[in-house]
Amino acid sequence: MHEDDRVDLTAVFGPEHGFRGTAQAGGSEGRYDDPATGLPVYDTYLKSGRPLADIFTASGVDTVVFDIQDVGARFYTYIWTLYDCMEAAQLAGKRFVVLDRPNPVTGRAALGPVLHKEFATFVGRQPISQAHGMTVAELARLFNGEFLNDPVPLETVPMSGWKRSEFYDASGLPWVPPSPNMPTPETALVYSGTCLFEGTNLSEGRGTTRPFELLGAEGIDRRWAAEANELRLPGVHFREAYFAPTFSKFQGKTVGGVQVHVHDRAAFDPVRTGIALLVTAKQVWSGFAWRPDNWIDKLTGSTRVRTMIDAGADTDEVVAGWQQELAAFRRMRREYLVYR
Repeated sequence: MHEDDRVDLTAVFGPEHGFRGTAQAGGSEGRYDDPATGLPVYDTYLKSGRPLADIFTASGVDTVVFDIQDVGARFYTYIWTLYDCMEAAQLAGKRFVVLDRPNPVTGRAALGPVLHKEFATFVGRQPISQAHGMTVAELARLFNGEFLNDPVPLETVPMSGWKRSEFYDASGLPWVPPSPNMPTPETALVYSGTCLFEGTNLSEGRGTTRPFELLGAEGIDRRWAAEANELRLPGVHFREAYFAPTFSKFQGKTVGGVQVHVHDRAAFDPVRTGIALLVTAKQVWSGFAWRPDNWIDKLTGSTRVRTMIDAGADTDEVVAGWQQELAAFRRMRREYLVYR
């Protein structure tokens, strides 16, 4: 866009992780001038409403373009940057354009619990399912039609050649990590389930070369992998694993746990798998605990998953608890789907 004389590119806006994607989770790159283009880069992370609208006004743009790779999970914050920017663009009187990109884990189905509004945060602004099965353009259409009080003037530019059943490798495009702990499409495949371990005292694999595929803590032994494999979850098996994170939880310490191996991604259900791993981790490790701030409730969208697991519910019982609200979301979602 910068090299095209027909486009007057005025400013760049960076989300969580920053415009160049270098910042770790919970960080951004701040305000700076991009050395490659000389363009001002504005930091949008944790900004919304009127303050974000004021940034759009100060930047001098008349159109805001969203072109960011999502990974298909409700708590991956780029889709809420999309939502916040749509709302702010409407307040600032700006046109909004979404350039669509593939959902790397397919758009076949919505999975998992639906957010309850009282648990709305930046890892879930609105009641969508944990794995939404939509592209960013489809989500923008849904946000405009269902959740924004005042819809923004919206244009979505669809992809050509993408089918809902396709995983990212079918696109023929190289995978550019959209954030530091999303190094491969395989990470995205498990993320909507195993990111739930952010809400526990176990490592979710940050600080390793396989974040969200490696899970563990000090004191966990081979029993966890054995118990998880006994469930015979479709499309996945678990290997006893040991690792030493270079940052985040258990930095520099050797911990035990599991590595998640997906061998049939069409059959694999990441959210059910994440719940099963929480249930079995609590069963086999006496040190299991939720984060004191109950972050798990923000990730799952209510207190239900945490309280059911604490009460001794098994995987099937926990999953059954969200089926009614998930069915309602799936019905709402249909109206906004673009691709077959």
